[in-house]
Amino acid sequence: MALGPLVAGRPAPDTDRVTQTSHVPAPAPTGPEPVLPGSRRPRPHRAWAVAAVTFVTIVGSAAFASLPGLLIDPLHTEFGWSRGMIGFAVSVNLALYGLTAPFAAALMDRFGIRRVVVLALTTIALGSALTVRMTQSWQLVLCWGVLVGLGSGSMALAFAATVTNRWFVARRGLVTGMLTAGGAAGQLVFLPLLSWITEHHGWRPAAATVACAAIAVVPFVWFLLRDHPADVGLAPYGAPEFVPKPAPVRGAAGRALRALREASRTGTFWLLAGSFAICGASTNGLVKTHFVPAAHDHGLPVTTAASLLAVIGLFDIAGTVASGWFTDRISPRRLLALYYGLRGLSLMFLPMLFSDSIHPSMVLFIVFYGLDWVATVPPTIALCRQHYGENSAIVFGWVLAAHQLGAALVAYLGGVARDALGSYDVVWYSSGALCAVAALMSLVIRHRPAGPPAVAVTG
Repeated sequence: MALGPLVAGRPAPDTDRVTQTSHVPAPAPTGPEPVLPGSRRPRPHRAWAVAAVTFVTIVGSAAFASLPGLLIDPLHTEFGWSRGMIGFAVSVNLALYGLTAPFAAALMDRFGIRRVVVLALTTIALGSALTVRMTQSWQLVLCWGVLVGLGSGSMALAFAATVTNRWFVARRGLVTGMLTAGGAAGQLVFLPLLSWITEHHGWRPAAATVACAAIAVVPFVWFLLRDHPADVGLAPYGAPEFVPKPAPVRGAAGRALRALREASRTGTFWLLAGSFAICGASTNGLVKTHFVPAAHDHGLPVTTAASLLAVIGLFDIAGTVASGWFTDRISPRRLLALYYGLRGLSLMFLPMLFSDSIHPSMVLFIVFYGLDWVATVPPTIALCRQHYGENSAIVFGWVLAAHQLGAALVAYLGGVARDALGSYDVVWYSSGALCAVAALMSLVIRHRPAGPPAVAVTG
């Protein structure tokens, strides 16, 4: 592992803010300092510790994303609610997840990463805890749809993008892939656990587990995460010189809307948003929400189906980290076209693979689909960074909003199709065709060489 640059001079104290007047270090070398005989090796750059805390936070918060697919059958059985109604609550959750993301990125610039993330985790815990007391369908929409949706939106991938942009100059693609893989790692941990709890103890203890997981992550964020490298007197990893911490940007909502207005004037934004909407439709909206009940329709036990979904998360870790590595070396738009094309093919074959037991063809799908699941995120963030510069995290938040709106639409329509047709087959085939469209949209995005950002919206 390459060691990041160290700032010359005495490091500033570990406070929430270090200004230029209190600390003006000399430019830092671009590589590791030489190790003299008898001297100690320099410590790894603090950016890696921040990335580790961010990864743990994303893993812990993945519990809330693992539960919706496990709730459909238990809630349908206990309350008699239609799958379309339950799917609507999930769609509200997914839509708010996406629509909150760009405002959360702007709020992080105003109030700091720690405050926003801690508030988000607390909101998730509150919504999930209140779910165990519900008796009406509107309460599911309020607790899981609205509260958990708003909280999870502030914990969206814009969080990872903000941390990466502030703390890293080198290895951005790799770190983005690692942080994105945190959600898959959390899915691997929580899906089997929550499915076992749901099957043996009911859905209420599973919802309570989600609340506890969200609260458990709060101390890690508050005590170990720092908002900016200047808070600890360091330059970002790979930066040739110290970068002062910018002043808080006021008017978070206005800044987010201005970034959207400026970005929406470019064709690249609509291509990214449209393809990422299809990405959300074919992952969170379809597979994460409806894979378990679809497999159960064919006689596969819920715990087994949930375990297969968790294994997708295992291979997603490898696929996403590898995608981050590739993004540093290969054209991001070509990577996106490849990922969407392969995903579409796999979804076309899925309806033929369902059965009441696990067989080699299904295992092959799980491996193949898992490698591709969130591999689209690092190249999408890289394209936002290329085209929209310092506002790339906010623009990516809007692109992510499109992702979640696509997911919300399919989460709802998937349940409606199952109620009306008695099968999910038409949804699988339609999503596969849409992925082919996303592949073509990715190829149309024009290449932008390194240089001044296309859009630079300031507070």
